[in-house]
Amino acid sequence: MLSEEAKKIFLAGLGAAAVTAEKSKQIIEELVKKGELTIEQGKVLNEELKHNVGEKVKKHVTVQVTRPADVESVKEAVAGMSPEDLRKVKAKIAETEAKRAAGETPEHAGD
Repeated sequence: MLSEEAKKIFLAGLGAAAVTAEKSKQIIEELVKKGELTIEQGKVLNEELKHNVGEKVKKHVTVQVTRPADVESVKEAVAGMSPEDLRKVKAKIAETEAKRAAGETPEHAGD
């Protein structure tokens, strides 16, 4: 679960990448119209730009999820959750309680 600030930063970065790709596409289309590039060259260049933007995003965008350190932090986090997120947390709590009741040790990976 990402904090609201982390979501905004991630979406801003993704938006910047999308805008850059769109502007690049427009520039390529203009060059094609002016005859400075062939249509085929423009298509190839556009595909390369899309690939490069995707690679840059993968390489430079890191999402870090932290767990609340104490009960009060958990309470604060729960208070700000959407109904869907709250439903997921309740399901996870029920699953963990069932595993403990069965004598299993709940796994933390993939929470």
